[in-house]
Amino acid sequence: MTASRFRLATATTLMLASLSAIGQSKDIVVDPKGDVPYVTDQRNVVTKSGADLCWRTGYWTPGAAGEAKAGERPVGCECDKDVVGTEKCAPPAPAPTTAAAPAAVATPMAAPAAPAKCDFSATLSTDNSFAFNKFALTPAARQNLDSAVVAKLGTCANVTSVIVTGHTDRLGTQAYNQKLSEKRAEAVQAYLISKGVKADLIDTMGAGKTQPIKSCDDKLGRKKLIECLTPNRRVTVDVKGAAK
Repeated sequence: MTASRFRLATATTLMLASLSAIGQSKDIVVDPKGDVPYVTDQRNVVTKSGADLCWRTGYWTPGAAGEAKAGERPVGCECDKDVVGTEKCAPPAPAPTTAAAPAAVATPMAAPAAPAKCDFSATLSTDNSFAFNKFALTPAARQNLDSAVVAKLGTCANVTSVIVTGHTDRLGTQAYNQKLSEKRAEAVQAYLISKGVKADLIDTMGAGKTQPIKSCDDKLGRKKLIECLTPNRRVTVDVKGAAK
């Protein structure tokens, strides 16, 4: 082989190697802001030699290679990694992912506790409370009211209503017994007011002889019949309020 042919073959081999290297290299796109220490084309792509080396400009310095950016990393990481250093060229750490907070579970609210009540009922139901055909309170009736009603009212935080209902036995007309039952209820009302119960809390009514709680045979004779019907001659007191 002549010398001229040898030189031609060598040049061809170097050119092919250079083209192969260029085909295998990747484009390095530089941020054009500021001084770029490498030669770039119109696309801001760094120009490389046939050996895939970046062409440096006249004002290239290690610091400039580490400042100019190619994406998120310095351009020197692509062209002069050994100069810039592995610290700057390390890939950026992935952004920490914040685990989604578990959905708050609604806690059912407990129903408020029902307020304690101070409800009660009392009954005056013997002739010690009301004599036959009478509506005046006896000393025994007052004692019964003191223990069964007035004392219990003292255990209430507040009283919302006091209903006093008078009753009679079945002897006599409906109209007469209706009036008598009302008077018995009013007698109890007056006594409770005298003991400090507010008048506007007390309602009275008369049931007459319409709500008997005991039946008696007329064959008993009048005296025994009156005695037998004693439980029907009564007054009931129904209280509603809140306990302390």
